[in-house]
Amino acid sequence: MIPVTTFAGQSVALFGLGGSGLVTALALKEGGARVVACDDNPAKMAEAQARGIETADLREADWSRFSALVLSPGVPLTHPEPHWSVRLAEEAGIEIVGDIELFCRERAKVAPNAPFVAITGTNGKSTTTALVAHILRQAGRDVQMGGNIGTAILSLEPTAGNRIHVVECSSFQIDLAPSLAPSIGVLLNISPDHLDRHGTMENYAAIKERLVAKAKTAVIGIDDDLSRAIAKACAARGVRVVPVSAGSTGNEGVFAEGARLFRGAPDGPIPVADLDGIHSLRGAHNAQNAAAAVAIAQALGMSEDEIRSGLKSFPGLPHRMEEIGRIGAALFINDSKATNADSTEKALKSFDNILWILGGKPKEGGIEPLRPYFPKIRKAYLIGAASDAFSETLGEGVPHERAETLDRAVAHAAQDAAALGAPAVVLLSPACASYDQYPNYEVRGDHFRELVKALPGINPTMGA
Repeated sequence: MIPVTTFAGQSVALFGLGGSGLVTALALKEGGARVVACDDNPAKMAEAQARGIETADLREADWSRFSALVLSPGVPLTHPEPHWSVRLAEEAGIEIVGDIELFCRERAKVAPNAPFVAITGTNGKSTTTALVAHILRQAGRDVQMGGNIGTAILSLEPTAGNRIHVVECSSFQIDLAPSLAPSIGVLLNISPDHLDRHGTMENYAAIKERLVAKAKTAVIGIDDDLSRAIAKACAARGVRVVPVSAGSTGNEGVFAEGARLFRGAPDGPIPVADLDGIHSLRGAHNAQNAAAAVAIAQALGMSEDEIRSGLKSFPGLPHRMEEIGRIGAALFINDSKATNADSTEKALKSFDNILWILGGKPKEGGIEPLRPYFPKIRKAYLIGAASDAFSETLGEGVPHERAETLDRAVAHAAQDAAALGAPAVVLLSPACASYDQYPNYEVRGDHFRELVKALPGINPTMGA
């Protein structure tokens, strides 16, 4: 754990005890702060009390005694409207911060030069975070990985010396981290997402920009207009910018041509690595993720041999184009993390003869942006709340059925794959949030994995 000493001797209000919230409360207490915590869930309040954290209904608290409100990133800060705890903090004139901000302050106090890699982007940030940490660990570096990837940042080992913290940051976390200034800031891409929490694309992009604005080195994907504009703005302010791309960057940065990675140089691009045959990094989107990882590793002083070795041994992440197994010529892929059309596009680009399982709680725009890939779909299986809208979009041009549940979708897709008598891919890539039928995309992906592994004749992929 990282004790948060920057609030030692002060009283701090904390709202949100799920996920990272309890860890944050314990880290503040360990660092000498008096924490008064609150959550809408009585069970979480009871758990905090059992761990020695003072709890109370903050609506009835004396806010004049608090130095700050520490807010869980899942709690609305501004949109669709500020949470009641935010309004009370604003009325009291105290700052509102999150756990990433507490880490940044502790790092600045204890080890300001310790390597800190912060990674964001609408898509690909978890894969890139895990890939960077893997490359570094394989080369024997002291690495701590956490943040939005699932391990609370304050549960990690403290900053020290050459210990490298590789941290995934969501837009919600960045919004609560005003002093965020990593040694290497990474912005992969920006596409519409979380607009219910940020209001507009301009606001969303501005929040993402904060992660790289004060970085010593900014690794920025330049394959979309918003990120490309941010790269230019950072360079104009004197930030060292390393562009990355799934296409050419010219004579600088790191880029991909197909499955091959190159680094730009004045005399022409220099080959770095080949992703061909690395199934955990298939697809153009993963080529950009890998290019970013290469740029980060190079900035941290890694050799190209170390980088290539790490790329080849990367096992990938669950729920992100994860190979589950095969039945005959049919490959089963778990891409449950694809909770929007932009994410699903990456999977549809990567395969042919697709038996596509999709649906859930729909997001703005639905699957209309995916229409160019409809010719690759042999059949679609619709589940969840989006079924009516998606059926209308697919129309008569794409054979589809309303499977309603994942159980039925997997069973029917497996039967249809066997009947094809040709190579096919059964792809769970929902293009939707999971909240209509599952608490999160992980539970949805785990269920898909269990269903596939129970199919007769399944040959599980190594490590699945």
